[in-house]
Amino acid sequence: MRSSQIQDADFEWFVENYQNLFQQYGNSFLAIKNKSVLAAYDSYADAVRETQKKELLGTFIVQKCDGTESAYSNYIASFNIPFA
Repeated sequence: MRSSQIQDADFEWFVENYQNLFQQYGNSFLAIKNKSVLAAYDSYADAVRETQKKELLGTFIVQKCDGTESAYSNYIASFNIPFA
């Protein structure tokens, strides 16, 4: 499966589980990989900066989780970097 397909699947999982994720993590930016939350952060920049220390760019997404519809209707982080 290509990186973009994995990211799409992670975004779909985020949308499907949005209310539970918001209840669990509150207003935050979630780093998501393989349909799992890696961590929650206070800012988008922190989420990308900290997650890329352990995960390759292009293998995870970051989504805002704030309890509103706009958070799951906008795919805010996609790092589609081709891998060799």
